[in-house]
Order: sequence, then C-alpha cells, then structure tokens
Amino acid sequence: KKLADILGLEIILWLFILILSFIGSFFITSDLIVRKAVWILTIFVISNSFFGIIFSFLRARQKMEYEAGIKIFQALLNLMIVILIIFNIPSIVNLSYGYLLSNIIVLAFSIFYFNFYFQKLNIRFKKDIFEILKMSWPLSFGLMIGWVYISINSVMLGYWGLITENGWYNAASRIAIVAIIPASLIVKSFYPVLSNLFVSSKQNLQKAWDYLMELMILLVLPTVAGGIALSDNIIKSFYGSDFSPSALALQLLMIAVGISFINYPYGVILVVSDHQKRNFGLIALGAVINIVLNFFFIPAFGLYGAIMGTIIASFIIFLLTVFYSKKLALILPFNKNLLKVALISLISSSIMYYAISSKFISGLNIIFIFIIGILTYALFLFLFYITIFPKRLLILKKWKNS
Repeated sequence: KKLADILGLEIILWLFILILSFIGSFFITSDLIVRKAVWILTIFVISNSFFGIIFSFLRARQKMEYEAGIKIFQALLNLMIVILIIFNIPSIVNLSYGYLLSNIIVLAFSIFYFNFYFQKLNIRFKKDIFEILKMSWPLSFGLMIGWVYISINSVMLGYWGLITENGWYNAASRIAIVAIIPASLIVKSFYPVLSNLFVSSKQNLQKAWDYLMELMILLVLPTVAGGIALSDNIIKSFYGSDFSPSALALQLLMIAVGISFINYPYGVILVVSDHQKRNFGLIALGAVINIVLNFFFIPAFGLYGAIMGTIIASFIIFLLTVFYSKKLALILPFNKNLLKVALISLISSSIMYYAISSKFISGLNIIFIFIIGILTYALFLFLFYITIFPKRLLILKKWKNS
C-alpha cells in the first residue's frame, strides 16, 4: 500500500543526490573526464537503488527467485557490454556509460514485468512520505557507517604512511568481505518472515529466529576454521607469494567475520522489532571504538593492530546487541538445542580443519581443498544430526512448507 509513497520519497532523494553529486564533483577533481564519469556513475547508482525497492518487495512476498533471475541477467549483460567496450572503445567515460546502459536495459524489463505481474507502479507525493524517511534513516545511515567500519582501517593505515601494509590489509579484507556474503544472503531471506511473525505470532517468531541462529552457527564455524587453515593457500592463489603477510591478517579477519555472523540474528531482531535506532547507535558506537583503538594499536602493531581493534570493537557491540535483545524481551538469545548445534558444528569443523591442514591435502589445488573441506564438514554434520536430532530435518522441512 505504501509503495507509491516510497517511490515518491525515492525520487526526492534521487534529485537531492544528483544535485549533491554534481556540486561535489567540482571539488573532487578538475579533470572534466573524471567529473563526467562521476555524473554518469551517480545515475548508475541511483538506478541500482530502484532495484533495491523491487527486491525488497519480492522478499516481502517471498519471491526471491525473481530477484536471483534479475541479478543474474544484470550481471551477464553488464559483463558483455563492459567487455565489448574494453576491447573496442576503452575509456573511463565509455566504461561508465556501459555500466549505466546495462542497468537501464535490465531495469526497463524489470519494471515492465513487475508492473504487470506483481503490482501496478504509481508515484505519490504526500507529507506521509517523510514518516517513511523518519522510520528508515537509521537503516540507511547504519549501512553507511557499516562501510566506514570496513574502510576505516585502510584509511588510518594510510594516514600513518603504512602504504605496503595497507596493500596487505586490503588483500585480506577483500576475501573476508566475500566470506560474509553467504550469511548476509541468509539474513535477507529470513527478514520478511521474522517481520511478519513479530506481528502475528511471537511463539513462531522465536522458532524462526532459532532456525536463523542455527544456520549462522552451522555456517560460521566451518567458515572461520577453513579461513584460518587455508589463509596462506588462499593469499598465494589470489595474490602471489609477495602478499604472504596478508595470510596472518586474513586469519585475524576471519575471527571478526565469525563475530559478525553470530551478531547478524541479534541485529536483525532489533530492526524487525522497530528498534532500528538502537541498532544504528550500536553500529555507530562500534565504529567509534574501532577508530579510538586504532590510534593506540596501529602505531604499535601496524596492520595487525588495526584488525585487533576491529575484533575488540565487534565483540563489544556483539555483547551489547545480545544484551538489548534480551533486555527488551524480543527473543530468548540462546537455548539447549542451539548449544547442541554449536557443539556438533565445532566437532565437525575441527575434523574438517585437521583434514584440510594435513600435508597430503594442503598441497592440492585450492579448489580441490575447498571441495574436500565442504564434503568432510557436511558428512560429519549429517552423521551427528541423524544421531542427535533424528527428526530435525523433517521439522525444518515442515516449518518451511508452513
């Protein structure tokens, strides 16, 4: 019902960003070509935000297969157009036009399909749209601060002139960010269900949240164990032996990744329960703690100190998020079943860790090591589940169907 109002608000925000980008480009660079690329890519980013509205609607209707189809089509078309530009008319401006063109084509098809098969699109400008802005700004700024969280270590390493260490840090952090993607996708898929159940059934909300936490536990332990065990192989495979100091950085970052995984369910329950301002405050506090710790740790320990600051800040925010979710009586933050799941996952991950760390397997190609690790973890996890939770898979299937 609010979709037309949301689109009206979005257009106002688009115009604001376009004006801000146009004015800002004159302060960023005096190069006309780069400035023009900034304008084009701003429109590209704005068109991406329209996809975000469509995807949110599809998630709310639990029709995420359409989102997957659109994203695959978008990625393939983008790749084709960009490759054609690179090999025929390479330039910064043409490449920017290529990104924009692929987006506009996919967006046009998406709007047409959405309009006729899901909901007719209208645009409405009312005073009410600012109520939407009032409700949503903590999520938007929380996302921005989240990116500050990710990039602040790199900025501060540069501030102290640690350029080489900055390169090592960024090599490891790119891989760590990729490791977070599966967890973020799972949380997005649960978000509509949790939002619905918060209103309709608190009992089923707890069950759904328990399933989300169970998935996070089952995902986090093998991800962290595998990342620590294979850090050296991963860095050498992607960046070469010159980046070997990044291996320890990746191991430390995997600990931060693990904390993020476990924190996701607690953070999302705050948002679902309309405590997004509190969630924003916690994210902002984490960024501030990270920055303060960096002033002490980076001069003493370099890039490893920066990561230690992130780990400590992440852990403090995790504890506070759990505390508030319990204090506000939103969910029971842990139970015996989740403890059993954690033990099962820990044992399976340990077996996987020793398997892929063995001399025979660790010398193989990184892809084969990944496959062996996944199969080892999955096998022992399955054996533990059918022994300890013999009806668990059936319950999960029944819950999904309901």
